[in-house]
Amino acid sequence: MRRAPATDAPRPGAGARALEHDGAVEAGGAEAGGAESGAASVLAIGIIGAMTALAVALLALLGVFVVSQRAANAADAAALAAADAMSGAVPGVPCRLAGAIAARNGARLDGCGGDGATASVTVVVDAVPGFAITASARAGPPEWPGAAPP
Repeated sequence: MRRAPATDAPRPGAGARALEHDGAVEAGGAEAGGAESGAASVLAIGIIGAMTALAVALLALLGVFVVSQRAANAADAAALAAADAMSGAVPGVPCRLAGAIAARNGARLDGCGGDGATASVTVVVDAVPGFAITASARAGPPEWPGAAPP
């Protein structure tokens, strides 16, 4: 078989290897698998890692938001139950009733008080170990002297 002579003209689609002549590389050329080999892989892994870290942080933030809404709902329901008991609409001890309603909503009653027919409660919901969300609510007649100003 005859071998074609080496020329300085690059072959179409040869890229950096077009500068090779029988295995030697001219000055300024790069071998395949040289210093830049794998740079795109490292960049892709870095981008994937950053996106994963962002997704985990976002999920944690959304989880805390859900727990805070659960705490607010539990506080509202407990305050309404205590206010109903204070007004005589339902039988029972107001703070005991508020504690039971808070427990049904996944919270624990932290504080309970009343002023006439207005009840104020504070509940706590454990978000993650070592981190808890606190919510407060007040319920009662709109014109009651202990009610918050509009």
